[in-house]
Amino acid sequence: MNVTTTLGESRFNRFHGGLAALCGLTILFDGYDLTIYGAALPSMVEEFGISPAQAGAIGSWALVGMMLGAIIGGALSDTVGRKPTIIGSVLLYSIFTGAVFWADTPTQVAVLRFCAGLGIGGVMPNAVGLVADYAPTRNRHALVSLMFSGYMVGGVLASLVAIVAIPTFGWRSIYLVGALPLLLVVPVLVRYLPESPTYLLRVGRDADLSAAVRRANPAAQIEPGTTLRADVRRPERASLRQLFADGYAGRSLLLWVAFFMVLLMIYGLLTWLPQLMIKSGFALASSLSFLLTLFVAATVVTCVGGYLADRLGSRRVLIVAYLLAAALITLLGHLGGAPLIVVYAVIAVGGGAAFSAQIFANAFAAELYPPALRTSGLGWALGVGRIGAIVGPALGGLLLDAAVPLSISFLVFAIPGLLASIAVLCIRPKVSRSLPVAGALISDTTRP
Repeated sequence: MNVTTTLGESRFNRFHGGLAALCGLTILFDGYDLTIYGAALPSMVEEFGISPAQAGAIGSWALVGMMLGAIIGGALSDTVGRKPTIIGSVLLYSIFTGAVFWADTPTQVAVLRFCAGLGIGGVMPNAVGLVADYAPTRNRHALVSLMFSGYMVGGVLASLVAIVAIPTFGWRSIYLVGALPLLLVVPVLVRYLPESPTYLLRVGRDADLSAAVRRANPAAQIEPGTTLRADVRRPERASLRQLFADGYAGRSLLLWVAFFMVLLMIYGLLTWLPQLMIKSGFALASSLSFLLTLFVAATVVTCVGGYLADRLGSRRVLIVAYLLAAALITLLGHLGGAPLIVVYAVIAVGGGAAFSAQIFANAFAAELYPPALRTSGLGWALGVGRIGAIVGPALGGLLLDAAVPLSISFLVFAIPGLLASIAVLCIRPKVSRSLPVAGALISDTTRP
């Protein structure tokens, strides 16, 4: 029996929904963990008396850990399986996030955030891969998209917890909440999370594999002694040289520019938006509510943009998202004295466009290369983009340390959106006109 075919032909059932929910739960706390640093930053800076440049560097360490965690997590899943890797990653980010509650120095916070980042990076590719392994072919993109919504929900949860907890219990309390997966999520994962079918087959756990296949596809007829096999769906790995041959050099470089710029913009804003809004004259509670607005809007904009991208092409939607984000982030620096509803609207649309742009960028990248180059092309773009994510928080700290006017600070974070739009505008896709947005998300399991 071909396990890959049997799973692909299955009809959506409670097993698939439960798997997407379990993996979405792990990604939810990923989103929570990455959001709370920006929410806690104003209070943390005041307590430790550190400079904005130091605070930005601390924020970048979590993203360095995340980049390394994605690489290590991918390698571990080949050795011990996806399930132990996911559980170990959740344990890692839960323990080290909660430990920030007891950190006495900025250096301790940086080390703990780096270690938590290792866990965050290890969860994402394995959770996506596990859902894709078991999902029916007709529902695969929808299930992966549903699972990814957990990240935005995590951002919303972090913002709500920060609004309630920081004024009453202090900034450390929101890190303690980040340890909850250790108690609430890990036991559920141990009990219910299945292992990857290809791993079970490779290590000879045929009984476990048969049981998992029956849960995913109750119609499957697996008799005792049935020989199980699977299509090895490992993506082809093209060399870096191939991404710069046969006319692909220009589009590869421009794609790298776009990914670097948008992730710099996203993680710079994620880290510094509350602090920048406090500098603009808003209270801490209002500044934290801006983060909440951003994540709620990002969820809506992503859904609307995905609908438009399927009909108009991801390139057009991506360019509009970049330009919209750039224009409205620039406008944020000139809203002193504006009605609060206007500020919320600008943050909602501008921030939502910035966050959703990365999802559209994944889809666009998948259009630029033939199948043999697609995985490596997207993987290298994501790798360069993660460097931008590391630079963003550090850059924001340097701007605040230098007492740069707020209008200029917001402009600096807006310019990457403009540069990204120019880069995409200069790329001429020749491979395929359009691919589903969710399909590109599945390719996010790639690592450079």
